[in-house]
Amino acid sequence: MYVIVLITCPGKEESEAIAGVLLKERLIACANIIPSVTSFFWWTGKIHKADESMIIAKTKKSSLRQLIQRVKKIHQYENPEIIALPVIGGSKEYMKWIEDETK
Repeated sequence: MYVIVLITCPGKEESEAIAGVLLKERLIACANIIPSVTSFFWWTGKIHKADESMIIAKTKKSSLRQLIQRVKKIHQYENPEIIALPVIGGSKEYMKWIEDETK
């Protein structure tokens, strides 16, 4: 099974650094970075607004636990967004590529 992992970061630079680590460690096969998203969220009892960037990472479900642990170690947020969504279908060749490129 494969998953898409969404990770928000305070900016493009941190997104690129985190994506680079995850790629080098073969925890993901691919990362897309959306350089600018506006987030609204509850934190410490208040509504906040932040300009962030987002990583969209492709990986195997079996790599998810290790990916989450790694992101928590290198991300500057106290409680970073790391959300995995199941992949319910796709190109057989692309799924094989994800399988081959991740550990």
